[in-house]
Amino acid sequence: MVHRLIVIGGDAAGMSAASQARRRRGPDDLEIVVFERGHFTSYSACGIPYWISGLVSAPEQLIARAPETFRSEYAMDVRMRHEVTAIDLERREVVARDLERGDEVREHFDELMYAAGAVPVKPSWAKTDTAGVFGMQTLDDGAALRTWLDNEPQPRRAVVVGGGYIGVELAEALIVRGLAVTLVEQADQPMATVDSDMAELVSDAMRGLGIKIRTGMAVTGLEQRNGRVSAVVTAEGPIPTDLVVLGLGVRPNAALAEAAGLPLGPTGGIRVDRRMRVPGVPGVWAAGDCVETLDRVSGMPVHVPLGTHANKQGRVAGINIGGGYATFLGVIGTAVTKVCDLEVGRTGLRERDATAAGFEFISVIAQSTNRAGYYPGAQPMTVKLIAERPSGRLLGAQIVGRSEAAKRIDTLAVALWNGMTVDEMTGLDLGYAPPYAPVWDPVLIAARKAVDALAAVGR
Repeated sequence: MVHRLIVIGGDAAGMSAASQARRRRGPDDLEIVVFERGHFTSYSACGIPYWISGLVSAPEQLIARAPETFRSEYAMDVRMRHEVTAIDLERREVVARDLERGDEVREHFDELMYAAGAVPVKPSWAKTDTAGVFGMQTLDDGAALRTWLDNEPQPRRAVVVGGGYIGVELAEALIVRGLAVTLVEQADQPMATVDSDMAELVSDAMRGLGIKIRTGMAVTGLEQRNGRVSAVVTAEGPIPTDLVVLGLGVRPNAALAEAAGLPLGPTGGIRVDRRMRVPGVPGVWAAGDCVETLDRVSGMPVHVPLGTHANKQGRVAGINIGGGYATFLGVIGTAVTKVCDLEVGRTGLRERDATAAGFEFISVIAQSTNRAGYYPGAQPMTVKLIAERPSGRLLGAQIVGRSEAAKRIDTLAVALWNGMTVDEMTGLDLGYAPPYAPVWDPVLIAARKAVDALAAVGR
């Protein structure tokens, strides 16, 4: 009898799981049905700002595999514009609605892959049909904004609400499109993924690009004129605008799972084990932005919605569904982004994370350059390390600089993943040539400074 896998969500985690399961089990052994509420499968949401700016010319460039590819080459029943509305664990069925025709279907499953992703944080004032207000979570969202920008007569001003990765990247994209941009952030800094001293470097670069930054300010409402947004409302008065883009972060899309009785963790994400199984619910798996995972440094559950994790988690789930064995060992929060020509990288814990986790620590900031100082094109680079006292174990790192800065965070991520101390890091055998690094790489300079700081406080 043919086994049946139903996948909820046709992006990174869901399609990675389905693809891995198919590689191990043929269509005569495993039937795969995928429900996706949007118009696209397996796309790069991280590339949306670059399509908005025009750096990427077409949405097709952001799509790794179209639905037709999964149908023809992977023998999957991929049903686009279908939203799963209920999961019946007792009957082992899902209920799905065709968003185009309104039809409803019930489908049986032997295995269920829950990969519904995340949903944007949206305060009550943002739940509106006012023209010119856009969320930014899916490729469908990006298509709506791009169409509006291409067809709206001469929008001049934009307000981006939220200063995380997507907010900062979209602020730059809209500047490139020729709009006057104001970024509004309720916290005291944009880029809260790094510490405030490093975030200030990012803010300076944004201001240099022409972006106005308003921090410590909450948006409380919208003003409109003739059905179109005309301003965002704040305690300090309205900010006139022709366009509002929401970048307030996301939360796990776990409402459907919770209603079905699947266990959620303290982050609001679905609880899974290392094989991406939902504990206590045989045959049910979950992966991607809807799950919580383990922070390998703090030992705490976290929700870190990144495509890198979603693809890896989906792959692990698919291998296991297909009869193999694989585990997902957690995350350390490595991420990179850019603002104009400024590159930003981070991994591990920030100072406030380390404090919350109960660590005693020192932190140091080291200034260096990306290349030998005498080599043409040398640019400054700032590296921050956070190390545990008294062990010297690396807890976190941040880098802000220009060319060749961001990907240096990978060296620090590998050191962090493997529990290295800053003392051990000073002996790392890193590549050197004047076009690529000073004789003492910025990573090594920062590690030496951390060793000195530990010695100064007596470890």
